Amino acid sequence: MITPEEIRKKADRLYIPFLKSLLLGEPFFPQDFPAGNKIPDDYLKLRDAVQQLLKGSKKDVGYGYQVELNQRKTRKFGIQSLPSRITFETETDYVKFLNKEPEVADFKQVVARIINEIPDLNIWLNQNPQKVINHLGKWDSLLRVCLYFQKHPKPHFYLRELPISVHTKFIEQNKGILNELLSAILPDDAVNPEENDFEKRFGLRYAERSSVTIRSLDQNLQVKYGISTSEMSILISDFERRNLQGYRFIITENLINFLTLPDLSNTFALWGKGFNVAILKDVEWLNDCQIIYWGDLDAQGFQILSQLRSYFYETISVMMDRETFDTFQEFAVPGTVCKVANLSYLTPEEHDLFVDLSNQTIRLEQEKIPQDFVIGRLNNLADSW
Repeated sequence: MITPEEIRKKADRLYIPFLKSLLLGEPFFPQDFPAGNKIPDDYLKLRDAVQQLLKGSKKDVGYGYQVELNQRKTRKFGIQSLPSRITFETETDYVKFLNKEPEVADFKQVVARIINEIPDLNIWLNQNPQKVINHLGKWDSLLRVCLYFQKHPKPHFYLRELPISVHTKFIEQNKGILNELLSAILPDDAVNPEENDFEKRFGLRYAERSSVTIRSLDQNLQVKYGISTSEMSILISDFERRNLQGYRFIITENLINFLTLPDLSNTFALWGKGFNVAILKDVEWLNDCQIIYWGDLDAQGFQILSQLRSYFYETISVMMDRETFDTFQEFAVPGTVCKVANLSYLTPEEHDLFVDLSNQTIRLEQEKIPQDFVIGRLNNLADSW
């Protein structure tokens, strides 16, 4: 036989379907539960179970479920008046039983306002009644944000610059629900579906942390583009817009080598910062530049070279060959274990050296290579340009 606790659990499970019925305007009541056929073996327990069920019913408390009793013959206790069906007949009975009267009233009020102000949210509402409940108390501000973005898609402001009368951290603290709402109502050209970051997805400005450190190795380029011979950091978005196509770029893994590169005509230097070269992959105009990479002679240096070539296939390496390693092998030190066995974008000679260095776990850092050797190699390379 069903218990009051089980009735409450069943009623709780119906709450979201009930809210959906309100959204769709569909009838939901009466709702019936079977009372169950199994009864206690002890008569006193049976009597107490029936009494507890009746005590919690609408007949006794004035609201909630109703109990339908039927005469039933039991094997052990003869004819007994036992519950056969539990029914919530009205919305009022059900909502009051769950103690959700204020919440349901707020839900109805909020839904009516949402549909009135932003009809495009109707489909989202029908699919997400629980999220409406979860954000009760916030809908005034949520709708203000949505209405602003509808009128001003891709506003290109920082979040705190948006001229919306909500507290300064509201959007930051509610990005999850706002992401769903804005994705539901904005036109396709106002949403970048490939971006998960809120600011990037909806055309806002954001604080960039990725930057490129660059030097000019040619005085003429220094004057032309205003890039000093000392290092200068540029946000990656600004670098993408600079368009220095047609020139040569030497990318070094480490800072000291970047700072001590010699003068070379029509050439810029970039500090790759190791695996941070990944930030260059979307700089499309670099495909029209000659790219030279110089990294440490170790497994990780060749991993970075292979990674860079996966973006810019014509990248060449310099001082990452067996002759250079053999010449300065006395300066090699223990390296870092590498679990990668194959690199797809190395030449056969580079890959052989990569395997040897990886197996021996040794490293020749590029800072250990004498400057006169570096200048000689770069000048030899320049003679072929």
